[in-house]
Amino acid sequence: MSKASNTPVVDALKQVLADTYALQIKTQNYHWNVEGPQFRSLHLMFEEQYKELFAAVDEVAERIRALGDYAPGSFKAFSELTKVSPPKDGIEGTAMVKDLLKSHELLSEQAKAALAVGEKAGDDSTVDLMTDRITYHDKTAWMLRSTAA
Repeated sequence: MSKASNTPVVDALKQVLADTYALQIKTQNYHWNVEGPQFRSLHLMFEEQYKELFAAVDEVAERIRALGDYAPGSFKAFSELTKVSPPKDGIEGTAMVKDLLKSHELLSEQAKAALAVGEKAGDDSTVDLMTDRITYHDKTAWMLRSTAA
């Protein structure tokens, strides 16, 4: 694929990257600030999640670079791109879980959109990466949904 033909794929990946980074920051914020009777279990669950998201940010950014473009890497760029809502201050643990659930559902949809663009472009590596991201976000959404029940 030429760089010119990569543009829709790269644009879709930049969206996934910004949303993943925003979700990682939100999850780490909730990890630091969760309180209440579910503190320990939520603190540990959020830690697992933000660490996985941190690794995913790197994978998506490196895919953008492999396609010959530059990955956005500033708060300004991410804040302009992201569709993930910022963390809410002073909310209790169950509200944090529900907020993260919405964000993981959004990320799953963004990854599905990027997968479709990758398929159209014949970009198997992007398709594989987005398949992994969809699997992660769907599983995490299920766990959060079950925790909030």
